[in-house]
Parts: sequence; structure tokens; C-alpha cells
Amino acid sequence: MKIQTLLSVTALSAALAACGGGDVIIDAQNNSPVDNSIGDNSNNVDNGGETPTTPTTNPCASYTDASGEIQGDYNAATGDCTYRTNFVSLNKPYVGEGELFLADLPNDGVHIFNGSLVIGQNYDNDADRIAAGIMQGGDGSVLRIEAGATLAFRSADDYFVINRGSQVFAEGEAGAPITVTSVSDAVDGTVDPEADGEWGGMIINGFGVTNKCEYTGSVDDGTIAIAPGEECNVEAEGKAGAGQTHYGGDNNDDNSGVLNYFIVKHTGAQVAAGNELNGISFDAVGAGTLVDYLQAYSTLDDGIEMFGGAVNISHYIGMYVRDDSIDIDEGYRGTISHALVIQSENYGNQCVESDGIGSHDKKDQATITDFITRGLHSQAKINNLTCIISPSNQGTRGEGAGIRIREAHMPEIKNTIMTTAYGAETNPGTEDHFCLRIEHESGQAALDDKLKIEDSVFACTVLTKGDLNGSSTLDWLNLENDTMATLTGGENPADDATDVNIALFTNGFYSLPVADMVINGGAVTATPDNDLLGAVSMDDDWTANWAYGLHEGNRGQALWFVAE
Repeated sequence: MKIQTLLSVTALSAALAACGGGDVIIDAQNNSPVDNSIGDNSNNVDNGGETPTTPTTNPCASYTDASGEIQGDYNAATGDCTYRTNFVSLNKPYVGEGELFLADLPNDGVHIFNGSLVIGQNYDNDADRIAAGIMQGGDGSVLRIEAGATLAFRSADDYFVINRGSQVFAEGEAGAPITVTSVSDAVDGTVDPEADGEWGGMIINGFGVTNKCEYTGSVDDGTIAIAPGEECNVEAEGKAGAGQTHYGGDNNDDNSGVLNYFIVKHTGAQVAAGNELNGISFDAVGAGTLVDYLQAYSTLDDGIEMFGGAVNISHYIGMYVRDDSIDIDEGYRGTISHALVIQSENYGNQCVESDGIGSHDKKDQATITDFITRGLHSQAKINNLTCIISPSNQGTRGEGAGIRIREAHMPEIKNTIMTTAYGAETNPGTEDHFCLRIEHESGQAALDDKLKIEDSVFACTVLTKGDLNGSSTLDWLNLENDTMATLTGGENPADDATDVNIALFTNGFYSLPVADMVINGGAVTATPDNDLLGAVSMDDDWTANWAYGLHEGNRGQALWFVAE
């Protein structure tokens, strides 16, 4: 059993000394502390004018193993803690029995990692994993991060991994979010507001169901189990060798911990073709994991990507994501609620890209049908989504677009606002900047009422792309939703007097009350079940006091569609 109480650094060191530890594998690379005295850290909470205090003891994280106590190097001048690669790295994950604790450092100090932060041992086979006693979340090592803490990494080669069985408890607060970013951002202060690829990104590996593995039984009736003679150890995106990690199992209730008021910034790495690091990869992460108030800001690849599993995510912000702000694949079955997506003026691909079956194009129709019958395809629920789509077709990952549903994904989507109206199309006359595209088995599922989009508003120059097995996608969409074909030159969807044909927002991204919304010059007919269309309203502003990039005083630049 793991310690589930918060320990001070002193108490943690004493507890770990009593417990002992495992063998030491030292990575000699980048093994010296660095003076990070330059720059200004803008990611921590203001001290409110109080006089900074200098700790009399080293506040950096520490643990004890067979070699003795290992602790981060404290720089009293900057308030930062630097962790050499003999503390933790890809070659030396933290595998201790006590919690590793990262405090909110005094004087806006930053936890700086010279390599990757890896919690728990990775296993590529069942025999070794079972022998180590790793069967579910909670069996492995634990990382706890205090509200207000900032973590920083040096390069795109460095990333943050929670392996199967291990857990992270990152419980930030409004006014004291936890931020994970780059040294160039948090320490040097030199990063561009829309820079990406400054560090690798975060990976959480769980024991949930992924249709990359072989199973018997059904997900729907709870009989799912790994097939006899088979193992489920799917290679996660990331580096080969010591950096390769694995995910998968048959427990969609697995628990990888808590992310609360948690921000990742400036992430991404092109490891190889088809192998790219996201803001956060949720790899078969189970519904026992709690994720609420989460932001992915300025990422090279996807903001968040779910590879199977059933983790639920509430109050999510995807901002300036170059690829897909929300990506769904491999049988994901969780719920995403109250999600605000704002693409850059100059780049961004799909707001939501959703696939039902991993490696769909390599499977025959009999296998696809079997997966659908047994509930192994993705069946996400998305409630209260706002997506403000980029008008640009110059993005590094493709054109700005809305929701793409394919490869047997059969979601339920409701209470959503999807629009390209803020910007003028950069490639008019094409279908690039669509609101909705449905393909493959997902098209027939829509006609059969197994894929549902209800009580939502779609306002784009190109409302739909493609058809539903020969039937009109737009006719189907109009049955339960409001749609408007907006002008290629843009139509301001805010509540002002410049355009009386459409009014959906106030102050840029806040949803108007439904009764005050206008579309096609008339009232909106959608009737959301919670009286809110879209992600957030001014009356219930869940983005305030923590999210980065939205509000004056806590952003690097103004929103591109709001006049200052």
C-alpha cells in the first residue's frame, strides 16, 4: 500500500530512510546543477506584496534509496530546485515506496528537471509486471504535487510519464494552479506566446481497455477480459529504448490519480513519423482517475489524446493547439464536459478528431463488425463544447476545422457551439474549414441513431463535408440542431450591433444566455438540458483565476478575435 497523506520534505525524507529503497541506476548525462538565475517566472501566484522569505532548509524534493538520500539542488538566489538525472530520468524512474513530493516553492521557485520525470517502472510483459506486484493503479509509486507548484523541462527530449500502477496527485486550486512547462518559459521568460515543442509533454499509462489488444467478452456488459494466452502491453508514443513505455489492460475503472487545476504549456516533439508527443496522452486511463480543470496551451501535436480507457475530463481548455485539440481513439468511452477550444488565428487542425478503432484500415470488415458488437469501438460523450475555429489553411498540421468522426466512433454530442465565423476564410471555395465531417461506419451509425448530435449550434462557411452513405449530412444535422452557413469574409458572432444575423458570445468566448442568442437572424431553437449552450458563461466563469492565455494580466497576448 502507498502512503496517501501529504508529507513535508523533512517527514518524507525520514519516512523513506526507514523504508529503504531499490537499486540505483545512474544516468551520467546532464548530471550537474545549472544556475538558472536569469529570467522571470510568470507561472506562479503573486505573493500579494508580502516580503519574500528564504527557506532555512533545502525545500527540494528528496528520497532515499540504497545509496542514501538523493535531493534536488536548491538555488537560494533564484528559489529554484534543479534535479539532476541521478535523481530521476528515463533511465532512472522514481520507484520508491513513499510519495515523491514536489512543493509549491517559496518566492515563485521552479522545479527544474535536467531530464525526464518518470514515475514508476515500465513493463513490456506480464510476467515481470506481475512479479513486481503491479496489477492496478495504486500498486506502484506515487507523485504528489502541491497546489501552486511549477515544473519545468529543458528540451523536447524531456517528458513527464506516469507508468501503469503508479499515480500522480496534482491537486491545484483556483488561484494556485499547477503548471508544467519549459525552462524557456518559466525561468528564462524568452518563449513566444504561441511557441510549441519547448519540452516533450505528458504521458499517463493505465490499465484500461484499448482495442489494440485481444479480448473476450463485451465492454457493454462488463465481461471484457484479455483473451487467454494474450497480453496487453501496447507501445505508447515516445522514445524507443529506455523511453519506451506501455499501456493497456481490461480495467476501465483503473485509477491513475488526480489532475485538478493543471496546466501543460509549450509541449510537443516529433519523435518519428506517426509518433508525436501531445500535451497530455491519456493511454488507456481509467475512470477512477479524476481530471477536472485541465488546460493544454500551445502544443505541437494534440492537446489531449485518449487512446482507449474511460477517463472523464471536465472543464478542459485547449488553446493554440497545432493539431487536434481533442483526439479520441482505440475505444475511448469517457465523458468530456465543459470544454473550451480556441484555435490560433494562424494554425490548428480539428477541434475534435475522433476514431473508433485503432488501425482501422488494417482490419477486415468482420473484425470491425465484431468490435462494434462487443463495444470495443469508441463511444465518447461530449457535453457543452465551444470551439472557435482557425480561419487559416496554413497550419503545420492542416486547416482549421470542427469535428471529424470516423472509423466506427459513435459519440453522443450535445449543447455544443462550433463556429468559424470570427475569421475570414483563407482558402474560400474549398471544404477545408468544415464544421462537421462523418465517415466510415460512423455515417451509418448516424442514420441508425447510434451516433447522436443534439441541441447544438453549428455556424461555419462549410457546414458539413461528405455525406452519410449517400444521404445528406446537413439534412441529418438539421433535424436536432441549429445551423448557419456563415459568410466567407467572416461574421462577428459576438453580441454587438455589427451583425444582426448571428450572436452567440459575449466578451469573445462566453456563451450568451440561450434566449439572447441569434442565428440566421432569428432565435436559437436548441434546448440544452443544463440551460447552457457551449462551454462557459460569464455567470459561471470556471476559467477565472487559473487558466492561462484568456484573461488580461495572465496571458502573453490578446485573443485574436477580440478587439482590445
